[in-house]
Amino acid sequence: MLNIEVSEFLDGLNHPFRAEIELLRNYLMTSNNQLTENIKWNGPNYCIENEDRITIRVQPIAKKVQLIFHRGAKKQIQPATKLIANPSKLLVWKENDRAIITFKSLDEITNAKSEFVAIVNEWISATK
Repeated sequence: MLNIEVSEFLDGLNHPFRAEIELLRNYLMTSNNQLTENIKWNGPNYCIENEDRITIRVQPIAKKVQLIFHRGAKKQIQPATKLIANPSKLLVWKENDRAIITFKSLDEITNAKSEFVAIVNEWISATK
């Protein structure tokens, strides 16, 4: 279920990629029923068991929307290999425990739905 506080926060932004953000929110919240949604780091944030795992970067306003896949705010010892072995070209790895997905249009998001949902679930499983 989408968090009303997140919706109200996004209403206040008047973000040009609001439709894309809403589609991603829906994909995230329907991909895994254990995810909860809140606001953190000035954007929609998704937790599993109260641990931050995925954040939508909505600032600065640009011609894209990004999702940051992570293990929380605190720096942790890096795993020897990437947390998930998903070969997706969507993921851009910043460290072995942090990756970014960038979308530039609704079509990109729609076309990547099954791949995106698979990544979300793999990430959640790997970071529990």
